[in-house]
Amino acid sequence: MELSQLRTLIHVAELGSLSKAADRMHIAQPALSRQMRMLEEELGVRLFDRHGRGMVLTDKGREVLAHATRVMAELEEIRASASDVAAPLTGQVAIGMPPTVADLISVPLVAAFGKAHPQAVVRLVSAYTGYLLDWLHRGEIDVAILYDPRPARSLRSQPLLVENLFLIGPPEAGFSTVRTLPFRELDGRRLLLPSTRHGLRTIVENCAAEAGITLNVAVEADSYATLKDLVRHGHGWTVLPLAPIHDNIAAGRLTGAPLIDPVPVRRLVLSYPADRPVPRLARFAGEAIGTIFSDYVERGIWVGQLLYGGPGKPSTGSHQLIE
Repeated sequence: MELSQLRTLIHVAELGSLSKAADRMHIAQPALSRQMRMLEEELGVRLFDRHGRGMVLTDKGREVLAHATRVMAELEEIRASASDVAAPLTGQVAIGMPPTVADLISVPLVAAFGKAHPQAVVRLVSAYTGYLLDWLHRGEIDVAILYDPRPARSLRSQPLLVENLFLIGPPEAGFSTVRTLPFRELDGRRLLLPSTRHGLRTIVENCAAEAGITLNVAVEADSYATLKDLVRHGHGWTVLPLAPIHDNIAAGRLTGAPLIDPVPVRRLVLSYPADRPVPRLARFAGEAIGTIFSDYVERGIWVGQLLYGGPGKPSTGSHQLIE
């Protein structure tokens, strides 16, 4: 049994397709098929049921998958325990994060690397969660901050924060960050929101349905900078996290109020690929990110429930952490 076979098992099980797994792993499909066939022959069990729509794990396959993910996690722990954590590191690390998060933490994150590992090359990649997931799986980035990722056996994730979303308006709206507003206040109001392919829009739509109201979305814009400018110039209200516009709120250029009944929230997790070793620079990045999040929550810049409990072993399967 080889580690490459276990890695293939993890990806095929998640994607339900050899061709999709081959594309993600940059390995020819016949080679992956041969790996799975040899693993099944060695174990003497059928791991997948094959049909026209793809591949589905058998009961035995699910048991083997659970062991495979634990094996990969234990191997990473062996590497971590054997490393010299005090020595400055060299090399390169690629860190992915959503644009709003990048705007907030890039400076303190780079400062942390400059202090602890001045010879390291840090590459910051800013994109939406869907792109970050793909690049993480393909090995193009080493660690990523993700918003509400779907459960994935191919990731080891550590919770960071449950982030509250605020109703944001121009100064004349007179919102206050210490005075809550019921979500029904959005009923019929002229709203400026991200498009339907954006996760934040889905959260707002679900809250509207729960509150029994209809949203009047006059403008769709996936750029937070555009939404902020439109609101500031009086073109409507929007719903955003407070952290990216904290300076605008403090300066009086915008006003914001926490929403209740229901409370719109979204979750952020720190994710590493589960099928390969996590570089030491990536582990340091995760610890630095957790420290920055903790500091911002303590200072009231990031409003929400802090979930980060300090550096440690990321658990396997983001669904075990954030639901």
